[in-house]
Amino acid sequence: MQRKALFAALLTCALVGTAHAQWKWRDARGNLQYSDLPPPAGTPEKDILQRPASATRLIVVAPPGSGASAAASAPARVASGPSKAEQDAAAREQQQQKQQAARQKEEEQRLAAQRRDNCARAQASMRDLQSGIRLTRTNEQGERVFLDDSQRQAELERTRQLLTSECR
Repeated sequence: MQRKALFAALLTCALVGTAHAQWKWRDARGNLQYSDLPPPAGTPEKDILQRPASATRLIVVAPPGSGASAAASAPARVASGPSKAEQDAAAREQQQQKQQAARQKEEEQRLAAQRRDNCARAQASMRDLQSGIRLTRTNEQGERVFLDDSQRQAELERTRQLLTSECR
């Protein structure tokens, strides 16, 4: 007899935890309902008498200017935070933005190095042109040709433009 009582007590204690994880509400006919599932959609908030502690609360979302009856028929779940998929998508997007920023920074550094190189070559060319020494170029036939005064002046102007654009 004692074993049966002990077994009944243990069974009752085990079921107490599950009883707390149940919903209790009054249906449309006024009858009390118990379930481990939430009440059907459209059950007024005032008729939900008990909900599990782990359940999210329902809030009423009503468009401005609508009555309370319209709001009671359109409950929405409170957001408990972003889902795992949303968090993963946000993390991927953030990673892509970081990679794009790194690529952009590398490109800017490459262009800056190229600009410095162009500036150094233009400065060296300007020194040669201003020194007065005779300069030669190779023509289409592969022959060396000396620059005359007009060609030298045109080359000076082109080099000044390069210095202006590349040596900022």
